[in-house]
Amino acid sequence: MSITDHFRQSETVPDFWQVLESPEHLEAAIALSHEKPVALFKHSTRCGISAHAKHRLESNWTFSPEELEFFYLDLIACRPVSNQIAEQLRVVHQSPQLILLRHGKAVYDASHHSIEVKTLRKALEKA
Repeated sequence: MSITDHFRQSETVPDFWQVLESPEHLEAAIALSHEKPVALFKHSTRCGISAHAKHRLESNWTFSPEELEFFYLDLIACRPVSNQIAEQLRVVHQSPQLILLRHGKAVYDASHHSIEVKTLRKALEKA
């Protein structure tokens, strides 16, 4: 069983995104970042800007699972995990927010209208 087999799929996100729902899931995602890049998308289901950022990511997604593993967090439903991300990765909480992890550390983050596939790709190339 691979590390990503522990994450369930959801009808609300594309099947190439993993749903992050617990502190254990976060720990597994951070561990995975030692093998390949991992992106965390913190989404507020109550925010129009967040919905727009999510739509931009979904409609422009060009990454294969081999080059980037992507995790989606509903931060309204999973507030403790969102707080853990901010504390453990030392990234100031934003909503929406996209965080790129390499080797267990946040190497890039973007929020609001700065969340785009092309900027994530550039960050990935630098990481």
